[in-house]
Amino acid sequence: MKKFIYSLALIFMLGVSANTVLAADKSEKNKTEMTVEQQAQLKRITERVEEIRSMDKSDLSRAEKKELRKELRELKKQSKALGGGVYLSVGAIIIIILLLILIL
Repeated sequence: MKKFIYSLALIFMLGVSANTVLAADKSEKNKTEMTVEQQAQLKRITERVEEIRSMDKSDLSRAEKKELRKELRELKKQSKALGGGVYLSVGAIIIIILLLILIL
């Protein structure tokens, strides 16, 4: 029974790691620094978000609050597109957990 579980875990890890390796290759090719224009746009986005957060929203109508939420969502999408970031796939997290279980 142990051999079956270990072989199943091995097959699962190999299947998931193949996708992770392919994703890692693509991100290394696309590594670029942010341009001055992108940095300025990111700064404008953060300033607008801070401005919205500091607003007194108690006197706004329901429609105005809804518009602000939509604007914040759009700003968040734009900042994610500009900023990039480091992401862990679900497969990588499962592999890490399995390795920790096997080691400990």
